[in-house]
Amino acid sequence: MGAIGWLVDGAAIMNQVPLCRASYGPYARAMIRICKEESFHQRQGFEVLLQLSRGSKEQKRMCQDAINRWWWPSVMMFGPNDDDSPHTAQSMRWKIKRFTNDELRQNFIDVCAEQVLLLGMVLPDPDLKWNEERKHYDFGPINWEEFRNVLQGNGPCNKERMEARIRSHEEGAWVREAASAYAEKRRERTQKAAV
Repeated sequence: MGAIGWLVDGAAIMNQVPLCRASYGPYARAMIRICKEESFHQRQGFEVLLQLSRGSKEQKRMCQDAINRWWWPSVMMFGPNDDDSPHTAQSMRWKIKRFTNDELRQNFIDVCAEQVLLLGMVLPDPDLKWNEERKHYDFGPINWEEFRNVLQGNGPCNKERMEARIRSHEEGAWVREAASAYAEKRRERTQKAAV
């Protein structure tokens, strides 16, 4: 839970904050609320990991395992590299996005590479190192095949999620039937009253 809050919600914030600043009206207000909620999750997640990282040997191992599990999926959340992204150029032209996928990803990695030091943990990227010339962290190649596989419905928990969704839909059939029956009775009453 801590790693998801810190990494996944942290990546979501980095994706959404530029939209908050570029939006107007009700959409902007909704995005600001979403960013505030994600920010709470991100801070809470980091605090959970901080407590684990200061705990027993087993807790430290759990902390590192969680970071290892969620690091690369979080980095992928920004979408494909700009060269391979079918929508980035158009979104930038239309000013839907203020920063490209690669710029957002680089910012996220730069922030997390510093934060993970506070945890006394490491990010699971042997190629991660500070580049003095660029003033950014260099990082290793991203496994985009895994990304595409998840998008095609072949993720690690996809089968279980689909089974749960189907079961939930089937178990909720009686609610939909009751609502339809109520709506039909109400329509009939309204028609009779109009006559």
